[in-house]
Amino acid sequence: MKKTLFLAIVLAAFAASAFAQLPPGKWWRKPEIVASLELTADQQDRIDGIFRSYANDLIDARGAVEKENIALRGELDQPQLNRAKIQQIAVRLNDARGHLFQRELAMLVDMRGVLSDQQWNRMRAEIDQLKEQGAAQRQLPRKMRQR
Repeated sequence: MKKTLFLAIVLAAFAASAFAQLPPGKWWRKPEIVASLELTADQQDRIDGIFRSYANDLIDARGAVEKENIALRGELDQPQLNRAKIQQIAVRLNDARGHLFQRELAMLVDMRGVLSDQQWNRMRAEIDQLKEQGAAQRQLPRKMRQR
């Protein structure tokens, strides 16, 4: 059972990593990103269309993951653990996370297709820099962190 729970946690982190390849929110509308990447109005509109085409499916997929997370927590809180039921929920949770990952990755690929290689490489460099800054920030004592 510990392996199943560990696998579920690892898969959640992996699934989140596909979408983490992009800045948060509607990044293609943020003036600093538009300027940095030199995004055209057409590119912004195309990316917006891609986002809208995936939005409902992503909402449903995130909901399915959350539903299975709640079911798993509920089972783990029971005084008597039902290993078979926990395993079934873990399989459904894994499937839901896999579906979410696939949809997020498909959206990422479609958005990436709108960008030139130069724009993509510039964005990747900026994302990597933000990740490094975030990692350095997390290493500071809590009192010293920027808010």
